[in-house]
Amino acid sequence: MKITYKGDYALKAILDLALNYGRLVTIHELATRADIPIKFLEQVLLDLKKGGFVESRRGKVGGYLLAKHPSQIKLGEVIRFIDGPIEPIACVEKGYSGCDNVYRCVFRKVWQQVAQSISGIVDTVTFEDLANQAKAAKEEPVYSI
Repeated sequence: MKITYKGDYALKAILDLALNYGRLVTIHELATRADIPIKFLEQVLLDLKKGGFVESRRGKVGGYLLAKHPSQIKLGEVIRFIDGPIEPIACVEKGYSGCDNVYRCVFRKVWQQVAQSISGIVDTVTFEDLANQAKAAKEEPVYSI
């Protein structure tokens, strides 16, 4: 699994919208907080809108917001939507037929375990979980001498 810049920006955008759930966020606010170039962010938000993750409102007081509650959006959904399959190699995907040795291959079993481990994590973490972690990290006191 490899997360592209586009995937990373999509995850950051959804996290920001989760942190601000229930209110419209302008593209400029989002770009500034998430450190994403606006032109690239426009493309990412358009894709996220097509995927049903975000909604947009036009006009002077327009902006973006999540299309559903952060607890209903899993990390794995967004990764797969933006960057494709999370399997480390094609032969792990269901229905793969590109190799004559696919069922005897000892590597395939290892890659299946890797894929299951990754899925076990990204398919259980919600953006509500991540937003709560981000809020807690902001509230942690910093001690210095």
